[in-house]
Amino acid sequence: MSQPIIKILHLYARDMNIYGDQGNVLTLKKRLEWYGYQPEVIEYNPGDKFPDDVDIIVGGGGQDSGQNRTQKDLLSIGPKLKQLANAGTPMLMICGMYQLFGKFFKTSSGEIIEGIDLFDIETYGKSERLIGNIITKSEEFGDIIGYENHSGQTFLGHNVATFGRVRMGAGNNLIDASEGARYHNVIGTYLHGSLLPKNPAIADFLIEKAITKKYGQFEKPTINDTIATMAHKFAMRRPR
Repeated sequence: MSQPIIKILHLYARDMNIYGDQGNVLTLKKRLEWYGYQPEVIEYNPGDKFPDDVDIIVGGGGQDSGQNRTQKDLLSIGPKLKQLANAGTPMLMICGMYQLFGKFFKTSSGEIIEGIDLFDIETYGKSERLIGNIITKSEEFGDIIGYENHSGQTFLGHNVATFGRVRMGAGNNLIDASEGARYHNVIGTYLHGSLLPKNPAIADFLIEKAITKKYGQFEKPTINDTIATMAHKFAMRRPR
């Protein structure tokens, strides 16, 4: 019997993948295999045809130049992404893609890079980069660990929830101790690292939402997360 298929769309893998965020795709792929599913990874770049059938969408970080190269195409597929988000499709957007899922990113030179307005957020480029290990706390996922490196400071509007609260580090900005954003099953965050290998609960959240949406239920077998747990505990002890 063939295994059930889960399709992972890697959004702008060519331009928005300079901080090791490919590791998030690899983690989802491997954990799906452990759970008895057949993952199919589809890379989407500017000019490609957006697939009709997709179960999880992942996007990574990039420089301002990468955001500029992808912006026009992202705006063209924005309505489709919003439709999928409102239908419950799980997504993970890191750093630069997180910013472009908001209203706009205003660079430090004053240039406006328009976003798709899926998240009710605004981002402003600042002269100070926020760099270092970061720990945030989430009611759903507990302690979340990662590494941040961004000059943009993001501010949340009223129609979006925060992903976590900062315990160590900067997060969205230097004012309100928020980190990331959450809308339905869409997560936006500044945490690189890659995020998912050391935070498997978030990977399993994306997987469970995708499988339940597509197949109706997810019977989760137990897998050995000893190494991921050790990596998580070790990272928790690292200084800023």
